Amino acid sequence: MARTLIAFFSRADENYFGGAMRYVKVGNTEIVCNIMKELIPADSFKIEMKNPYSPVYMTCIEEAKKDLRSKARPELVAVPESIDEYDTIVLAYPNYWGTMPMAVFTFLEQFDFSGKTILPLCTNEGSGMGGSERDIKRTCSGAAVKKGLSITGSQAANSKSSLQRWLKANGLL
Repeated sequence: MARTLIAFFSRADENYFGGAMRYVKVGNTEIVCNIMKELIPADSFKIEMKNPYSPVYMTCIEEAKKDLRSKARPELVAVPESIDEYDTIVLAYPNYWGTMPMAVFTFLEQFDFSGKTILPLCTNEGSGMGGSERDIKRTCSGAAVKKGLSITGSQAANSKSSLQRWLKANGLL
C-alpha cells in the first residue's frame, strides 16, 4: 500500500486575514493539514525553525523577505531520519513572498525525492501558489510534482470540500 507523508510548515501568532491582523494559536496551514489527516491515512511532520520568525506579523514578513533575498536555509528543530517509506508527500506551506518559506527549502534539500510524488498545498490570502510549484520541481529533481492546491488562509477551517476534491483527483481519497 502506498504510504503518504504530510510535511508542513505553519505559523501561528499574529497573522494577516483579508486586510486585518489577528492572533491565532494554530496556523492556517496546520488547520488545513489537520482536516486532511481526518480524510486520508497519512503520517505528518511539522517543519519547524530552530529560531522562529517573530510573532509580530510585520516583523515576521521582513525577516522572511531577508531570508529569501539571501537564500537562507534556516536550521530546523528536526527532520525525519528518512522518507524512503513514503510514495507521496503532501507538502503544505504558506505563501511567503511568492514562494515557500525558506525553512521548507531546508527540509526539501535533506532528501532525495526521485520516484516520489509531491502534492503542493499553499495557504495564502490571495497570492495563490506563487512560484512555489516551479521551485519544488527545481529543488526535488526526479519527483513527480502535481498541480498544487491554493487555500485562502482565512478560510482554512472551511477547506474540507476543496481538500476532498483535490485528494480524490490525486488518487488519495
